[in-house]
Amino acid sequence: MRGKAALVVGLVAGYVLGARAGRDRYEQIKAQAEKVWEQPVVQGQVEKVKALGASALKSVPGVVWKGAKSVTGAAAQSGTVQERAERAGRAAKQSASEVADVVEDAVDDAKDAEKTATTRARAAQSGSTSSGS
Repeated sequence: MRGKAALVVGLVAGYVLGARAGRDRYEQIKAQAEKVWEQPVVQGQVEKVKALGASALKSVPGVVWKGAKSVTGAAAQSGTVQERAERAGRAAKQSASEVADVVEDAVDDAKDAEKTATTRARAAQSGSTSSGS
């Protein structure tokens, strides 16, 4: 029982002391992060990522529409029901693959833009830190 009580007292003391020092440090980290976020270089990259996402989303419906036409065209051709279903299934798989490729390309582009933004933000931060010292 004594061990549990000591543990609770230790946790409470640590929380209280940590909260006092921790809040100041948290505010410092938050202020630094806000400075970096507000850098023109970072905001420029944010805008690029937004535009990239919008353009990627615009291309998806076209690919989906093309795939739907392909599937219905395959199903509408002559042949037995099984043959038409198999053709439609193959066309659907191909269409799904094309949609996945478009989405994957958009994600890759977004990751590249994020890496560039992070690198520029770090460079801007280290430049402001070294010039401020």
